[in-house]
Amino acid sequence: MRRPTLEAVAARAGVSRATVSRVVNGSASVNPRIRADVLRAVDELGYVPNSAARSLVTQRTDAVGLVVSEPPSRVFSDDPFFSVVVRAVSQELESADKQVVLMLASSPAGQARVERYVAGGHVDGVILLSLHGSDPLPAALARTGLPVVSHGRPASTDRLPYGDCDNVGGARAAVRHLLERGRRRVATIAGPPDMTAGTDRLAGYREVLSAADRRSLAALGDFTRESGAAAMRQLLEDDPDLDAVFAATDLMAIGALQTLRRTGRRVPDDVAVVGFDDIEAARFTDPPLTTVRQPIAEVARTIVHMLLAHDPDRRREPVILPTELVVREST
Repeated sequence: MRRPTLEAVAARAGVSRATVSRVVNGSASVNPRIRADVLRAVDELGYVPNSAARSLVTQRTDAVGLVVSEPPSRVFSDDPFFSVVVRAVSQELESADKQVVLMLASSPAGQARVERYVAGGHVDGVILLSLHGSDPLPAALARTGLPVVSHGRPASTDRLPYGDCDNVGGARAAVRHLLERGRRRVATIAGPPDMTAGTDRLAGYREVLSAADRRSLAALGDFTRESGAAAMRQLLEDDPDLDAVFAATDLMAIGALQTLRRTGRRVPDDVAVVGFDDIEAARFTDPPLTTVRQPIAEVARTIVHMLLAHDPDRRREPVILPTELVVREST
């Protein structure tokens, strides 16, 4: 069967082709009775608007790009952060009758491909996720004139609207909790220094120890389980008598728990452990993990609202959502 056309709908409804076009493109200038006739004809004929032609009229694609600056091996790993964000963004856009276009940009070639795609008018706006250091994408995409919002505080610019959780405050709460438990030698497994989530959580850790006149001891990870295990081994070599560790993600904390078990340390008797995120797995570690709960899905939904309400004529203030310490048996 041939696909029904605008002309066929117009003939069935007894109106002009231009009137049908205005109705299917959402114009408010059509008489309600005529609109009802057109919509009835659309339903009877099974007419589906041509998305390319519709975009020419509306200047909208009803699509939003979600650009992740990570390789596929990281996005599709055991880290639930990315799946939670993608699901929350997709659901929020779906409720606004829009779709998400997932794009990975972990290399210069990937970044150039994303820039060309966005500049080609294939999306109405962009959400940036997991930005690293001086990533050129924020500035490049801003030049397209489309609204761009970052999930997480961007390091390369202070002019990009963003939403995030209180990384510094969450880290402070974690370290204060360890000190209140009587721990004296508190180390940290920090996140990547080119990501603001890593630097902000490290800053919160150092602030509390400095105020308590305690020395800091840090090892770097990359937010993964494997890096947490390796960093914990390094920390034990640097200070075998440490009695607590704050890891900047739950996955790194889980890796630390594995290293502590292999080296004969009891948790929390010998070493207390606190993570950050409150992923589902944190409740099922041995022992269950004390952690800082960040509202991952809520931040993602906030980002979508910021993007859809974006006003290009004024800079939007960042939205920072609170975190919460969740105490379990690891401390």
